[in-house]
Amino acid sequence: MILKTDKVIKEYTDYNGHLNVAFYVRIFDLAADVMLDTFNMGGESAKQNSKTTFVAEMHTIYKQEVRLGEEVETHLTYLNHDKKRIQYRLSMFHKEKKYLAATNEVLSLYVDLTKRKVVEFDPDRLKLMDDFIKKNSQKFNVENLIFSNKLKK
Repeated sequence: MILKTDKVIKEYTDYNGHLNVAFYVRIFDLAADVMLDTFNMGGESAKQNSKTTFVAEMHTIYKQEVRLGEEVETHLTYLNHDKKRIQYRLSMFHKEKKYLAATNEVLSLYVDLTKRKVVEFDPDRLKLMDDFIKKNSQKFNVENLIFSNKLKK
């Protein structure tokens, strides 16, 4: 599932002439917002229901550089969850050359903002995630996942 396409602009590059580490994370974070909105736990959910996710852990692997002016696509390439946590991997591909530039695996907690406490996912959100997993699991990349043992199934 393609979440977002971004172009590497000058402000995103460093003195090496390629995408700076911080902006890989920024691009991944903005793509994750698109995914979270799909499962009704992103920005709108935070405003309307006071429930959203907080990143607890993140693991980023940089595979190949992307440079000024190049475009990247961020794909959701893995998703899993338990009652309170969502684990996902985003993969950044060079749009034109199709190579894998980086991956970002995240473990996030579902939080009730009124209490600032971790809570269980609502049934409607569980259904959205489960339906997505059922439909897409054959396409998931499960190689080298870091956080799978942290889910409590």
